[in-house]
Amino acid sequence: MTRTTLLLSGGALVALVAGTALAVNLLTPADQFAQCRASQVAGGAGAIGGPFELIDETGATVTDANIITEPAILYFGYTFCPDVCPLDNMRNAQAVYELEDRGISATPVFISVDPERDTPEVVGLFAENFHEKMIGLTGTEEQVAAASRAYKTYYRKHEDDGSGFYLIDHSTFSYLVLPEHGFVEFFRRDDGPEAMADRVQCFIEAA
Repeated sequence: MTRTTLLLSGGALVALVAGTALAVNLLTPADQFAQCRASQVAGGAGAIGGPFELIDETGATVTDANIITEPAILYFGYTFCPDVCPLDNMRNAQAVYELEDRGISATPVFISVDPERDTPEVVGLFAENFHEKMIGLTGTEEQVAAASRAYKTYYRKHEDDGSGFYLIDHSTFSYLVLPEHGFVEFFRRDDGPEAMADRVQCFIEAA
């Protein structure tokens, strides 16, 4: 093969690779929330979240469409949790108050992973203690498990010694969900309320 042929072949290869890259870029939609993300999800944001059916504090069966009517911060825990859940839900409530001060409306949501003890009335009172807009949700074992699977959360009940007192191991992420986009971001326990509010505002403005 002559040097000229090699150069032509090499040029064709470069053009082919460049054309393929351009085609991929054109076919792959840009992430409109890229500037807001502080975390990455394996499989993308679409791998987390989805429809759920649970029971609210009035005893009514509700779905995600009923609950997520505006930006919402979801947390999975249980009302008998001795420390983590109250602290995390207080932080989420403070983030929502911070957003209110900025003229932005959001809803904190508490989903119990302890339906045996967390009746509708119990989750309602628990949620009310943190924020007047916080929604408390419970459900059957099957409903709670399905919601947990959708959001890739973990929980495991410790053995009951017969007294009715037991602990539950559970994940502690909070999830930002937008009505038109579904799950878009999660927050860790070390994220403060103001930092959370900043990121929520970024997502809302980019939506």
